Amino acid sequence: MKLLIPPPVQAIICAACMWGISTKLPGLSFSFSLQQSLAILICLMGIGMDLVSVGLFTRSKTTVSPFSPNKTTSLVITGIYKYTRNPMYLGMVLILTGLAVWLGNWACFALVPGFVVFITKLQIIPEEEMLLEKFGEEYGEYMLRVRRWI
Repeated sequence: MKLLIPPPVQAIICAACMWGISTKLPGLSFSFSLQQSLAILICLMGIGMDLVSVGLFTRSKTTVSPFSPNKTTSLVITGIYKYTRNPMYLGMVLILTGLAVWLGNWACFALVPGFVVFITKLQIIPEEEMLLEKFGEEYGEYMLRVRRWI
């Protein structure tokens, strides 16, 4: 794997950058009624997606570590994994999106696609290559059936 920083830590770094941006660019701020409620809802959806995903991995007795996908013992393709191959990363994207709404600054939203591109290139694609090598046709068919993100 090319990546040395765990994806959750990357998401935290991205969140810290969002906070910094929101304080340095107050001219791009916005607010609306129920803003914090919407932000909390989006974040809770992301947290829920992450917890469900980790639970499915745990139930399948396979690793959730992004640093050792070679220790994967089985493919998890049930539950939420029928709809997205990367619900843990999608959950992080939802949390970051919720934070951008909470902070109420348009510039914060620019970091979300940056996080998606970064995680895709440096984490997801190498994971997929390893899973294809390990599980072959079974994973290849799964890739054809289920989108990477949504």
